[in-house]
Amino acid sequence: MTKLSLRIDELSGPSQAEIDVARLVVAGWTGRNKEAMEHHIAELEALGVKRPAATPMFYLVSAARLTQSDRIEVIGEGSSGEAEFVLIGTEDGLLVGIGSDHTDREAETVGVTLSKQMCDKPVGNAVWRYDEVKEHWDQIIIRSYATIGGEKMLYQEGTVAAMLAPEALIAQFEQETIAPGTAMFCGTLPAIGGVRGSTDFTCELEDPILNRKITAHYDINTLEVRG
Repeated sequence: MTKLSLRIDELSGPSQAEIDVARLVVAGWTGRNKEAMEHHIAELEALGVKRPAATPMFYLVSAARLTQSDRIEVIGEGSSGEAEFVLIGTEDGLLVGIGSDHTDREAETVGVTLSKQMCDKPVGNAVWRYDEVKEHWDQIIIRSYATIGGEKMLYQEGTVAAMLAPEALIAQFEQETIAPGTAMFCGTLPAIGGVRGSTDFTCELEDPILNRKITAHYDINTLEVRG
């Protein structure tokens, strides 16, 4: 179990919450455009990544992998971040935040479930109530920046309309709502210029209707592979 200390940015004003997360789910292959998703699956197959058994796919990961630290450690150079919106079930309703499904790409060729378990999953310190954004959900912008070769660059950008809506994901995972104590990463956008590693990673969720933004940032410490 992991305890998250969250600031809930509500329209009525911010509040604090301590959330115990006992179950972590990483939803993959969540794109709405099935043709584009099939093309991406074929690309990954060519690189040795096994085709998913179903789409979307819900990978179970240790809740201990969730972190609000501003630094993670990874093995070698073969990992990278992915900006994803994160759903968090609570007794007081559904929360939505931003996080990175940081993934070991070398382990991904052995097994996607294995690769998801290899790296910590950073999440931001602030969340919104889903009820406050669901009416204009498809206009929410998700983006990320990565520092590569000493240069900070835009790594991903688009709207969450590229991924299945929260209700669709929840319905396919566990019917009406996400159980309290469950956090779900919900899919990502293509990387601009291709998937590659970086020395730090910043992801953000922007609401252009309510004019607000939540972010997560972390540095990446690469541990030497010695055999």
